Formats: sequence, C-alpha cells, structure tokens
Amino acid sequence: MKKVLTIASALVLSTGAAFSQGLADAYKYVPNGDLNGTARSMSMGGAFGALGGDISVLNSNPAGLAVYRSSEVVATADVSMVSAKSNWLGNGTTADKTKFNFDNIAYVGYFPTGNDSGLLSWNVGFSYNRLKNYSRNYSLRGSGDMGASLADYVAARANKGGLTPSDIDFRKDGNGNITYDPYESVGDWLSVLSNDAGFLNYNGKQYESSLRSTAGIPYTRSNTEMHVQESGAVDQYALAFGTNISDFLLLGATVSITDLRYDLYSYYAEDYASNKNSYIELENGLTTKGTGYGINIGAICRPVDFLRVGVAYNSPTWYKMTDYYDANGASDIESLPKKYEANSPQGAYSKYKFRTPDKWIFSAAAIFGQTALLSVDYEVMNYRRMYLSDDYGNANIETNNEVDQKLGISNTLRVGAEVKVTPQFAVRAGASWSGSGMSSTLRDGNTEVITVGTLPHYTLTNNITNYTVGLGYRFTPQFYVDLACVLKTVKEDAYTFSTLYSDSGETMVKSSPASLKTSSTRVALTLGYKF
Repeated sequence: MKKVLTIASALVLSTGAAFSQGLADAYKYVPNGDLNGTARSMSMGGAFGALGGDISVLNSNPAGLAVYRSSEVVATADVSMVSAKSNWLGNGTTADKTKFNFDNIAYVGYFPTGNDSGLLSWNVGFSYNRLKNYSRNYSLRGSGDMGASLADYVAARANKGGLTPSDIDFRKDGNGNITYDPYESVGDWLSVLSNDAGFLNYNGKQYESSLRSTAGIPYTRSNTEMHVQESGAVDQYALAFGTNISDFLLLGATVSITDLRYDLYSYYAEDYASNKNSYIELENGLTTKGTGYGINIGAICRPVDFLRVGVAYNSPTWYKMTDYYDANGASDIESLPKKYEANSPQGAYSKYKFRTPDKWIFSAAAIFGQTALLSVDYEVMNYRRMYLSDDYGNANIETNNEVDQKLGISNTLRVGAEVKVTPQFAVRAGASWSGSGMSSTLRDGNTEVITVGTLPHYTLTNNITNYTVGLGYRFTPQFYVDLACVLKTVKEDAYTFSTLYSDSGETMVKSSPASLKTSSTRVALTLGYKF
C-alpha cells in the first residue's frame, strides 16, 4: 500500500516523527564550504567576490560579471578522490571513493554601449554549476562493549512517546487480514519497524531491548558496524546580468533554478556471538529530490585603479522537496522463538517545503599592474533562517524551533592570489575556512537530535577547510586552459543514534559518537575561449 504523509500529519510524537525533516537532515542540504565554478576560481580558494571576471561570480557576487570586456564560453570537469576515516572508541576504519564530475558550462555575452562615461556596457551570463557533490562512503566499526544498543535507543524512544502494543502491534482478523496497520496511525516509524523486526519486548509496563536473557541480563556484544553510502549533487542553472557604470560602480543580479538530489543507503548491525550468534540488523534507503529558486544581487566599487571592494546578498533558495523512504529490519535473538524480518511500507514518500539560509558576502581585491593580484572574501550565513513546512505551507513547528535554538551563524573566510610568471603563464594559490553553523551544545552531543523516517544515524559538522593551488596558460589571446588542485578536509562527529533525554532532562540512552574526517583531493580542468 502506498503511504503519503505530510509533515503536519506525521508529527504525532515529540520524539522521532517519521516524516518530519530533522535539523541534521536539513543542514546537509545547504552548500557550505564547497568550492565550485572554474578551475581558476577554485585554485584561488573561491575568493572572487570583488575580483570578478570569472563565471563563478554568478553564484556569489554577480556584479563581477560586469568586469568582462569580451564574450566567453567555458567548461570545467574534475576527478575527486574521497577518503573517509573514522575512529569509534578506538576502532579505526577507512573507506575510499573516486568520482568524475562535470562541474560547469557557461556563456558570457559582452555588449558595449559605445559611451565614454555613464553606462559603458551590459553583460549577460548563462551557466550550469555543480554547487555540491554528496559522493562519499564511510564506515564505523567497533568490537566489544560499544555502549547502548540500537534496541535500547528505540525502546527508550517508544517509551518517551508513550507507545504501547496497542499502538505499534499489527492486528489481524481470523482470516489473516490486517485490521490495524500502525504505519497508518503512528508517526514514529522506527519504533514500529523495530518492534516488527523483533528488537523490542514489552514487559507489561514499558518497552525494553529484546537483547536480554530471560533473567533480564543484557547480552554481551561482540561486534557493531555501520556502513553508509551517499551520492547525489546540488546543481544550479543561472541567468545573470551585469552593468558597468563609468568603470567605478559595477552592478549585477542572478536568477537561478536549483536541482537537488541526495541518495543514501545505510546498513547497521550488532552481533552477539556469545549468545548463539544473536544479531539485529537495520537497512535504510533515502532519496531526496528538490527543485528551488533564488536570486543573488551585488555591487563592486573601484575607488582607485588597483582596488576593488564588493558586497553581495544571496537570497535563500526556496525548495519544494520530496523524500522517498525504504527500510527493513531483521533479528535472530536467542531468547526469542524465531527469526524476525520486517519492512517499511513500499513506495512511502512525503512532500514538504524548505527554505535555506541567506548569506552576505563582503570582498576586497588588490590588483598589482599586470603581474599579480590578491583577493579576500568574508561570508556570513545565518542557519537560523532555515524554515520547513509541509506541502501546504503549514510550519514544521518542532524542527523550526530546533533550528532557532540549536543553529547559529557560520562564517567563511576565503583568500586567493595569482602571479603571472609570463604574460601567458600564471600560478595561483588559495585557502578557505568555514566554521560550523551548529551550536556547541549540539556539536558536543548534549541535546537530542531528531532524524528523518527510519534513519537513526546522522553527522554533525565541526569545520571545513580547503587548500588550493593551480596553473593557467593562454595558448592564444582567445584560448586558455586552467588547472586546479583542491585539498578539502571536513571534520564531523558521526552518531549511530541520538542521545535521548526524558522530559525532566534525565539521560535515558547515551550515544557514543565516532570522529569522522573526510579528506578529498580534487583535480579540475577548465577550457575557455574568448571572442
């Protein structure tokens, strides 16, 4: 049976509502700390807010489009090698992945007015840009006592939600037909699935883990593992305009359409070899698709010939999103009479609306004749501006309150430099640093995190750094090639499930996070032609 739920109707419980986009889930859909655009822009740390003259400015300060003095077409491709290293209570794991990407293709048209002052030119730009790439695999592995079990977490979650067997047990008539389906009535699908898969036992008063002997003694765990595969991207299609006023003031605006796709598959298992090879398993699949729109506006001023200062405002992206869910759980537990296996409803999906944060970019660039330049960008993004609602516009009150309380401002600093060794050959370098938009309370694991659907796991970002180098060569005045190498590091904490607190603030289940460091080496090549 197909299930269609909106956020408003799914918020049945205060904990773990099945189809409300959680804070951590929404956070990852916002591009932050990612370098995109041409190889020249990437090799200079993305610091082009005041510099302009590169198609990358359509995604930051479109006033830079007015720097162009000729028309141009460009295209960029790259190969990325991603390595994710985790450490979970002393247990280290590494997972690698290589991906080829087509980053952008763009056209800029230059239309001079023929005036000597005032309005000197109009420029127009069309571009496709990949703003974010989700391609990554990572694993967590542990041996021996790894703290609370997933079954402990789900049991505590069901108890906090006030669930009883009358809520989450299937009921059938004498002919085997289902007369009560908890998936149609209960928002906490993870508790329903886990109960159906044998993870939970009701002792007459509350739920507890099934991984206990008949005397109530917890089993001794031998191994725990989780594997996560992520893929997808955020792609933007932009139309931009720029104008040059007396070579003193440059103005620009971008209108964009953004496509988002995120695919996730995860596998989690706990083994209890000392208890006749008892185990529990949980598999999850999530696909998120979204289409949104936004605008960027900006200005660049040239108070003196060698200096440019810029400011830009990037509006939120207003998305219409759809999540598709698929999950199954299985167990073989010594104290139970049989093996269990259960699946979430086939074809389950939910629709909702999502507004990303807006941001301001302040920039400055110094140009030293025809031989060198230095550029700096400072970006401010307020994550409290994120907003979620159902498909009809009704606010997701719980998650929006979490956003207000647990998120804040993320600051990004980008710097870049270029030196022309000869008129044809240039060398470049840069760096960028992006802080987390998450509060210290959230990053330290001192608060509960609500996740989407039947997914209990999530990551919390600490910071993102990029170090960049590159080369550029002009074969003719028209044709050129640029090469960039970007070394990116993302530091996160990975949780298999959230710490859970009672309404009075007492810890019900304590989760132990793993440190997760994702390092990527990205080599990008841009071909360009001016005319």
